[in-house]
Amino acid sequence: MRPTPRRLFAALALAPLLTACFVSGEDGSDANAADGSGARLKVALAVPPVQALSPYSNDATVLSKLSVAEGLTALDEDGVAAPALARSWKQKNATTWVFELRKATFQDGTEVTAESVVNALDHAGAAETKPRVLSDVTLTVRAEDADTVTISTRTADPVLPLRLASPALGILAAKAYTKDGSVSPVGTGTGPFEITELTGKTKAALDRYDGYWGGKAKASGIDVTWIADGTARANALRGGDVDIAEWIPTAQAKLLDEDTRHEVPSVRTDSLILNTGGGVFTDASLRAAAREAVDGSALVDSVFGGYADPAQGLFGPAVSWAADKRVEVSGRVDAATVAQVKSGTKGKTLRLATYTNRSELPEAASVLQQQLEKAGFTVKQDVREYTQMEADLLAGTYDALVFSRVTLLDTGDAVAYLASDFTSDGVYNIAGLKDAKVDEAIKSAAAEGDAAERQQKVMRAEAQILRTDAVVPLVHEQAVQGIATDVEGVLLDPRERSLVDLGTHLK
Repeated sequence: MRPTPRRLFAALALAPLLTACFVSGEDGSDANAADGSGARLKVALAVPPVQALSPYSNDATVLSKLSVAEGLTALDEDGVAAPALARSWKQKNATTWVFELRKATFQDGTEVTAESVVNALDHAGAAETKPRVLSDVTLTVRAEDADTVTISTRTADPVLPLRLASPALGILAAKAYTKDGSVSPVGTGTGPFEITELTGKTKAALDRYDGYWGGKAKASGIDVTWIADGTARANALRGGDVDIAEWIPTAQAKLLDEDTRHEVPSVRTDSLILNTGGGVFTDASLRAAAREAVDGSALVDSVFGGYADPAQGLFGPAVSWAADKRVEVSGRVDAATVAQVKSGTKGKTLRLATYTNRSELPEAASVLQQQLEKAGFTVKQDVREYTQMEADLLAGTYDALVFSRVTLLDTGDAVAYLASDFTSDGVYNIAGLKDAKVDEAIKSAAAEGDAAERQQKVMRAEAQILRTDAVVPLVHEQAVQGIATDVEGVLLDPRERSLVDLGTHLK
């Protein structure tokens, strides 16, 4: 049986979140049990760890892809909040939710209790670099008894159950959290696979955790290798060195055997981010000139080999409701002419950055450099591995960034992405954008509990963001995952949160 792509969600199903109480079996009867004889899986991942797999960094998705850690909730195939460490929940009032925990243990043998949940979520809220998912909300967490947790927010948060499914809010054992603020998921998660060894930024070993509440995984363990070079990942799959290779470059995809190449609709949008906080692009007319110069449609075939669609906005066709609710962008400033660009930049070099973990991006940057130079800019590229440049990106070192972003990664809710990336105090605001109209539009969307109206307000916020020219959407990607023919049960997830779970195994 070949892997089956997850169905795309049709909407943010907020009504069930507000009224329903989700319950799952406690005995793992809904999971794929195993007899313990499964072979180990060999997996090649693309982005090496930034912070030793801390959930408060971009490493968080590794913990969910490999089924190491869990939150109180999870996202089901349709993007709706489903039970995880919480077996059920209900909304008490506009700002308060009550979660009932299932019987589960951490991989160090200690029990999952209300106090351990409070400890984990308090550490996330107090982290020096706050997780993006908490950029627009503050949680107050209280243990009512051993199995009951109450979570309150300062203002109404209609999507709190979705938010708690974020990989960054995985619940870890007490020993994971140290006095110096670091967090280690090694042997401290609750998932079916336990990290037993992490070797720098190159390798990790995971063993099956037989005490998992949902039953035993079919594979006995996972051997992970981080291979930043996309061609090398594809070669590792072709040579049989790995069983699963994520993010196959589009140039390599058609070189794979058809039965090992799996195309996945993706909520990933590639954009040109312009630094509004310092440098060349503090001038709105120069940002407008860059926006008019850039043609993302030229990248679809030349760079992505057809595995992409021209960008229509921040949200692409994998977000099915976006197109019908899109709002016309108005209020942009006039673009500087070529002569005005040359005069306005005063000989300054535009620093254009991108990273090598997705092999299409450096090639895209070269195309964009040519387009920008025709508009009068002098451009110099800085291309490195992502972990080497993240601090510089957040510090505003560059003028522009060719960036690939999973827009529904953090919560499955579009508002959290907009808040973290584009509000004045957003924790992932690489553009350095500070715009009162943008802040207000995102705030309005965040407070909306009706599903259809929330979506409409998201698109109004999108229009306000695009008005500033802080971001120029280029293409909406399609992901390609490489999977050996003797592997079953790989999760092909448009949100790129899941990859290996209980049922993933070698035939």
